[in-house]
Amino acid sequence: MPQREERAPSESAAFHMADVRRKRATARRAVAVGELYAGSAFDDIVAKRLPKGDAIAMAEIAGLQGAKNASQLMPLCHPLPLEYLELRCEPVAERQAIRVYCEAATCARTGVEMEALAGVNAALLTLYDLTKPVQPALAIGGVRLLFKEGGKKGLWFHPDGISEAERAHYRPHAAPRLEGVPAAVVTLSDRAQRGEYEDVSGAVLVEGLRALGADVGPAEVRADEAAPLAARLRELAAAGVRLVLCTGGTGLGPRDVTPEALAQVAERRVPGIAEMFRSESSQHTPLAWLSRAEAVLLGETLVIALPGSAKAVAQGMDILAPILAHALAMIAGEGHA
Repeated sequence: MPQREERAPSESAAFHMADVRRKRATARRAVAVGELYAGSAFDDIVAKRLPKGDAIAMAEIAGLQGAKNASQLMPLCHPLPLEYLELRCEPVAERQAIRVYCEAATCARTGVEMEALAGVNAALLTLYDLTKPVQPALAIGGVRLLFKEGGKKGLWFHPDGISEAERAHYRPHAAPRLEGVPAAVVTLSDRAQRGEYEDVSGAVLVEGLRALGADVGPAEVRADEAAPLAARLRELAAAGVRLVLCTGGTGLGPRDVTPEALAQVAERRVPGIAEMFRSESSQHTPLAWLSRAEAVLLGETLVIALPGSAKAVAQGMDILAPILAHALAMIAGEGHA
């Protein structure tokens, strides 16, 4: 009997569920919106006069169920433990429409956009079902994601925009800005300093800081030497630089001496930052626990040492971005609010 030929996963089907095992679980939120155009039935919906009962109340319940069952409706949608759901149905008299919102939130390795959209669609279909006995000429439209938060891309808005009322209700927020904060990036690498390869990780940190609004120039590239680095950190602090991100020299190799340089200048350690980096990075790789990432204060300058790979520092920026502005405010004596 001939044996069945084994095929690679990529050849076995034209679809696959996204592999999120190496992604970091972060707080995620999404808000979706859509409308039922009710026409002459609008007043009956609002006044709760439909034959089947209160359409808006039932639609909000159906929306909750729809969001919770998103993975059952869409085969490649990851099942997520939702931590918060809110359904809102708002009558819009000028369009004779019922505008439906679904907000979904959780902490996970993937986003909750589909849950929010499933909630809106379930609510709209329920409104349609309860309204069609009195008005069959109904229409559903404008279903879209309003905005989403969390994950690698942070805050994203639909190009069609968001109203001031919607912004006030949902209060979307991005990572706190570092507008105008003097910052510097220092790459520690013997090979990069000799010109044997291009410094990529330093450029990633510069790009990340500029995206947050910091005032930062090109990364400095230095050899793996503790004393010169310590001297340079003192110079940067004396020049008023508020934040210094170092990349490289945090491993276990004999030339990995960046933590020792930070120890030479440290007036106070900030161990929680390094602990958070290792803990969060371990969701990407268990090798994160081998990192000797460190954070110290030199006067009013916060110095953080991160690993040397471009991937690690990109992940590091994602991890650090939500706390950097608050940390600098505390250092400046602005309190804990």
